[in-house]
Amino acid sequence: MAKKQQVAVENIEAVTKTEAFIDKYKKSIVYGVCGIIVIAAAIICYVQFYSKPRAQKADEALFRCETYFQAENYDKALNGDGQGCIGFLKVIDDYGCTKAANLAKLYAGVCYAQTDKFEEAAEMLEDFNPQDDAIVSPAALGALGNVYANLGQNEKAIKTLLKAAKTADNASLTPTFLIQAGELYEAEGKPEKALELYKEIKKSYVNSVAYQDIDKYIQRVSK
Repeated sequence: MAKKQQVAVENIEAVTKTEAFIDKYKKSIVYGVCGIIVIAAAIICYVQFYSKPRAQKADEALFRCETYFQAENYDKALNGDGQGCIGFLKVIDDYGCTKAANLAKLYAGVCYAQTDKFEEAAEMLEDFNPQDDAIVSPAALGALGNVYANLGQNEKAIKTLLKAAKTADNASLTPTFLIQAGELYEAEGKPEKALELYKEIKKSYVNSVAYQDIDKYIQRVSK
């Protein structure tokens, strides 16, 4: 488990180093960052669930869907292939309150977001229960915040991203979400709000990857 969590952290650190993310506000890029977090977190969550007693059929159905998900074939991952894979949506419908069905909501939300169906993505992610998992909970909130941003609901997006940052409370995820919220504040014409978040990173997350470039953000909104 610790190894998989480390992989998730390394994915986050690698993406936050890209110049496109550092120097220019783009909602699509911001969402892409969070998508990677969610995918990694979903895999971690799946491993946790797998070790507990649950419906074997639900587990097997979910696994077949994941194969298409990993191949970025989001339509078949969602709706099935008419053969062995029934699709995330049917896993949700057929297996009710199982943990596999719950996780399928997270996968389905990401699938919808990756195909620009943000209203459907929001519905799925809002319905997903992260069960207070230290990694999955903030990742799911971060994904939902970015979906709201793509829907033009910036105020709601900011609120959700700030909640994700607080829930994460670590040097890998929290600065990422604070930067995303800050960029949305900038888009809303509130640089002073963005500055508060960037200064918080500089003050409290000196060991984070984001800290290395935070002066660029601070300089941008201090003009």
